[in-house]
Amino acid sequence: MNRKTTDVTRAKNGRPVHHWRRDVVELAALFTAVAVADAVANLIGHGPDGPALLLISAVVLLATAAFHTWWARRHGHAPPASDTGARPGSPERAGTGESPKDGQGTPEAVPGPSTLWRLRTTVRDEPGSLAALCTALAGHRVDILSLQTHPLGHGTVDEFLLRAPATLPAGDLTRAVALAGGSGTWIERADAHDLVDAPTRILGLATRTALDAAELPLALRQLLGRCTIRQLPAAPADGTQDAVPAEGVLEDTVLRLRAPEGSVITVERPYLPFTPTEFARARALVELDSRLGPRIPRSQDVLTLPEGDAITVRRAGTDDVAAAKEMHGRCSSRTLSLRYHGPVGDADRYLNHLLSPRYGRTLAVETSSGRIVALGHLLWDGDETEVALLVEDAWQRRGIGSQLLGRLVAMAAEAGCASVYAVTQASNTGMVAAMRGLGLPLDYQIEEGTLVITARLEPAAVSGRLTVGE
Repeated sequence: MNRKTTDVTRAKNGRPVHHWRRDVVELAALFTAVAVADAVANLIGHGPDGPALLLISAVVLLATAAFHTWWARRHGHAPPASDTGARPGSPERAGTGESPKDGQGTPEAVPGPSTLWRLRTTVRDEPGSLAALCTALAGHRVDILSLQTHPLGHGTVDEFLLRAPATLPAGDLTRAVALAGGSGTWIERADAHDLVDAPTRILGLATRTALDAAELPLALRQLLGRCTIRQLPAAPADGTQDAVPAEGVLEDTVLRLRAPEGSVITVERPYLPFTPTEFARARALVELDSRLGPRIPRSQDVLTLPEGDAITVRRAGTDDVAAAKEMHGRCSSRTLSLRYHGPVGDADRYLNHLLSPRYGRTLAVETSSGRIVALGHLLWDGDETEVALLVEDAWQRRGIGSQLLGRLVAMAAEAGCASVYAVTQASNTGMVAAMRGLGLPLDYQIEEGTLVITARLEPAAVSGRLTVGE
């Protein structure tokens, strides 16, 4: 289709637009030219003043052509705004190249301060339900940034990422959704990370899980939102407990998934039911983890202690259980009791659990000869995170514990943990000093003679005070 045809057939509300003024001018010019030419031909053929009349005709034709050119340039070929229903641009946008929205029920950008919300609601599975909901949100000048739908048997769960005026309370927002037909509405504050679309976020979580087995609980938490994740031993073979099938189980607000080694990963939310889509995504992450098998990043840092000894800090896993047991044998009973808070003889039993990436991350410190002399653990404890340290007696008071703790806390902050806690005793002055050395806000609690120190992680403060590579 050529440009002229496109100009003529542009439509307003589906009707063609005809530029009648331009057509009238062109037709008038044509008829004038024909009439003048006919008159000139008659006069030249029948009168003695033929050359003079021919010159006059030429002047008239040139004047007509000049008038037509002036008219076309003055009015142009674009239809006026009143012919298309377009609104005039605002002065603020003049010259910026930004076009206002079309005004067909869609609000412009939220003016002034705004708030991001994640909102989920259930609507009837019938035509017009979603449209009514979007219209209600537009009435409060709420911008819909993304939308996911989860079809269910009794309706459809719609999950929105919204940008609303900061002055709009959450109660008014949920009330508007309820009046538009939404039920079971749930809302919480969102942040900039939620602006990433769902497929991109899921691919990123899958990549992190593929690189590090310890990332699986964190990936599930980021995928499913605010929830509690626990890994429990496999059901006993005597049938006293229901076994979880290979495909997993979805029970309203609880997911049960089979881990590769036979244990059960339980994911629970207090009030928001899981959708089949969320269940399928979580199961896919667990299946990916199962297929890839045990894996731990092999990065390491070499440090020089004040005395001049070189040590290496690296990730540890179940392959290090034997070396860790040897370190236990070189530790005093007091050192082991301060770390494990139980019978010293049971210390070796904990190592398989502590070194498994299923339950957290472990850093090991080894000498130039390859002997492990310290371990630092970052343990996923439901929706909380624990840090723990064990340094061999001969290597204490050299700053190794502070180096390990700083790295563990930085890893926790990177994983999005809001706080970490350490369980110790008041007599364990080394651990207390290491926690205080973080420079973070600390809370102290005494529980049954045990000291629990909680450090609140502030991302800016952690990044400024703790460096993983030093």
